[in-house]
Amino acid sequence: MCSSRDAELRRARVAALIASAALAVSGCSGGGQDGAEGQGKSAACAPGVHSWTSRPCELLAGAPPAEGFTVGSTTDSADPDTREDIGEKGTRHRYRQAGCLAGLTGADGASWKLSATAAVYEDAGPARRAYRIKEDLDRAHGRGPERVHDAAYGKPADDQGRPGRTLLLWNGDLLLSVTAYGPYGSKEHDVREDLGRIVENTARLVEDGLRDGDAPSPVRTTS
Repeated sequence: MCSSRDAELRRARVAALIASAALAVSGCSGGGQDGAEGQGKSAACAPGVHSWTSRPCELLAGAPPAEGFTVGSTTDSADPDTREDIGEKGTRHRYRQAGCLAGLTGADGASWKLSATAAVYEDAGPARRAYRIKEDLDRAHGRGPERVHDAAYGKPADDQGRPGRTLLLWNGDLLLSVTAYGPYGSKEHDVREDLGRIVENTARLVEDGLRDGDAPSPVRTTS
């Protein structure tokens, strides 16, 4: 009975961490609203708020991904060419994508893994549609999702036996995916809280780094 209750508490803590990631990024997620009307709603940034970068791994240099962790080797993935997202009735929405793969070292010297992928669209609508499609696919394939609010959800991940955690976040013209994996041989219940902290902090660092300081103020959107 105690172990079951402990597991429930751990899941609740991690859910809160992921929620804080979505609610904290740039103040564009409606976390400041009071009352029942504000719950579950998101205030996405206006289109054009985020910019593409050719050096996404530099965004992770501002702070450790979680207490006791350090970032080791990193690999940038940043194609300057614009991609097309085929939408309804053949519409072609344009976006550019950048990503970072990083090795992490825990306080005990164990090796963890982190990846972040940011797609910056020319408009918020297509980014929101891409988010909804991913959410629907994950739900259809039984991979969650664990809904955080209207514009973010988490789900478990796995990499050849390494337990992981993914946070997917939509924020205006930005579609952001962050995944972290624990060490080889680790158990999901042992690393779940650290995975939550890592994806939370990484999402905040990446969103902050891509946000244009001269961008217009956030605008309220409806789900």
